[in-house]
Amino acid sequence: MADKDDIKEGKDFGLGIPQVNKPFHVKGGGALDWGMQNRLARIFNPESGRTVMLAFDHGYFQGPTTGLERIDLTIVPLIPYADVLMCTRGALRSVIPASATNALVLRCSGGQSILTELSRELIAVDIEDAIRLNAAALTTQIYIGAEYEHQSIRNLVQLIDSGNRYGIPTMAVTGVGAQMTRDERYFGLATRIAAELGAHYVKSYFIEDGFERVCAGCPVPIVIAGGKKLPELEALTMAYQAIDQGAAGVDMGRNIFQSDDPVAMIQAVGAVVHKREKPQKAFELYQQIKGEMRARHVPDRSRLARSS
Repeated sequence: MADKDDIKEGKDFGLGIPQVNKPFHVKGGGALDWGMQNRLARIFNPESGRTVMLAFDHGYFQGPTTGLERIDLTIVPLIPYADVLMCTRGALRSVIPASATNALVLRCSGGQSILTELSRELIAVDIEDAIRLNAAALTTQIYIGAEYEHQSIRNLVQLIDSGNRYGIPTMAVTGVGAQMTRDERYFGLATRIAAELGAHYVKSYFIEDGFERVCAGCPVPIVIAGGKKLPELEALTMAYQAIDQGAAGVDMGRNIFQSDDPVAMIQAVGAVVHKREKPQKAFELYQQIKGEMRARHVPDRSRLARSS
């Protein structure tokens, strides 16, 4: 029971000072409930309004791809530099330290592999398990124009409805079928469909021509996929161009964990996303961190020679 002793009447009510409610910083999220906004605020930095997501969910259909053979060795050292971890529940439970404070975007689809039709997915995680894992968001693919387009959209709607019941946002990922053209018309269509169905943000691909219009036509944030491995300067340039044209962040995997120096690369990407660092400047930061890390790990050859 509360202590009733020494209760003092309130006096300072700030009369004449109107209450200020700061507008929510995530595009399209102003009318969401507090819990949903809180989770999105863990994903999108309130200062910059953007996010660096580290994707390492590739194994759910690719198996142990290059750079993800040992998640404990390649991904865990990157955790301090990412805003968000995007992964499967299996990788999370078996490898990622529970002390990690990053927001979690949980891969909730599965049911296919690189040996079969990629668009034929199902929802592979129950909402109760996502809650147990403290997910900040749920995610699944949609394959507009692919053989199983309808099924992938149904998966997205199911995930959105499940998440809405518990205040958990959903990120839609615009998968691209082998026959689809990666252009403004396609991504404008796919991202808009995802948003109209209720996705709270969308992961899509950067395109050289028309990306700014794709972002403008989508009423929720777009984060770009890193895609295939590029030389570091090219990947940083892509990230910069995407941010400059309206993207709210990146969700990179291979361009970070397959880099010559993943720890340096994720910090360079962060400088582009949150500080709008120019690509060349970010690349210089990458080289600087890479050099410093290698200097710390190079053995003293003169000492080794003396000891032998």
